[in-house]
This record gives sequence, C-alpha cells and structure tokens, in this order.
Amino acid sequence: MTAKHETALREGIDALGVSLADAQIAQLLAYLDLIGKWNQVYNLTAVRHPAEMVTHHLLDSVAVIGPLRRHTSGQPVQLLDVGSGAGLPGVVIAICCPEVRVDCVDTVAKKAAFVQQAAAVLKLPNLRGLHGRVEELDGDYGIVVSRAFASLPDFVAWSGAALAPQGVWLAMKGKRPDEEIAALPAQVTVFHVEQLAVPGLAAQRCIVWMKRAAG
Repeated sequence: MTAKHETALREGIDALGVSLADAQIAQLLAYLDLIGKWNQVYNLTAVRHPAEMVTHHLLDSVAVIGPLRRHTSGQPVQLLDVGSGAGLPGVVIAICCPEVRVDCVDTVAKKAAFVQQAAAVLKLPNLRGLHGRVEELDGDYGIVVSRAFASLPDFVAWSGAALAPQGVWLAMKGKRPDEEIAALPAQVTVFHVEQLAVPGLAAQRCIVWMKRAAG
C-alpha cells in the first residue's frame, strides 16, 4: 500500500467518525497487503485494485465500527463473523476493537487458514479463523455478524445455535432488504435498520439489527 492509499484510508476513517491509533491503521494496511499476497495464489477476493480494496474492503468494514462500539459500550464480547471469506468484516473488527473476541467461520479451508495467518502476522490474539459450517457451531456469541452472506431468514436460521440467548444479529446489507425482513420468522425481531454512508462508495449500505423476539 502506498502513502496515497494510507491517506485515503485515514480520510475515510475520519469521515466515519471512528477513532483509531496509528498502530491500528498500520495493521489495517498490513492486512490489505496480506490479502494482496494471498490473492496471487488463492482467489480470496474479487476486488484486487489497491484503491478499491481500501474502499470496498476496509472502509466498508470500518463503517460498522461506530455502531458496534455504541452497542457494546466498549465492553468485552464474543463475536462471530459468518461466511467471513478473507475476514471481512471480522479481521477489521478485531483490529479496531481489541476488547472484542472475533471468530471468523468459513466453509472454505483456505479462507479460514488466511484468517489464522492474519491473526499471527498482525499479532491479534483476539482473532481466530474457523473452518466449518456455521450450522455446526454451538456458541455463546453476543453478536453474530454477516456481510453479503445470505438472505436474512437463512442467516438467522443457520446461525441461531451460535447466538447467545440475549445476543444480537448484525447483518450488513446494501439497500434496505424489506422483502427479506418481511420473510423473517416470528421468533426474530428487527429492532433497528441503520443506514451507513461509506466514504468513496457510491452505493447504499445499511445494518439490519435483529434479536430473538421476547417470549
């Protein structure tokens, strides 16, 4: 990554109102470099141009940090990133929120291995890559996250066993998915749809926050 890309990243982070230390920004840039190296051998991500990677990978993921911090109030929590791929947004969350313990699960072994490698290279003790299906996970995750993973009904159905009783689902989506929201089962309630503005990205983004319905 060049100085130009670092500048674009810093400006985007400032525009999002997220406070990060220089060391964290350096980790984010090192993470993109790692994706670039692995992409030469493995098809981790379709976006390969460095400037686009800053916007589509990093800033798109950093956009959830403010909402996530407001939800947790800075308290430790276990988070599961479902269908994590190259670790988006899970690795970014682990870098930006060291108090959050992040597990990234993916059915593709090389992608889980990449997250493990990222945890080692970036020295992130709060990050793990898991190879497997989310349906097979029993967990006590306070937050279960997905980014462009599946429809909302499938996401909550497949990851329900991993969610703690009082936990929440955080689904990163493009435009507001009203049809998917309408198709959710009665035992799941949407308590907030939060619009996001990602610097440099001319596309709609939102977070759909969900929890188990009372009773």
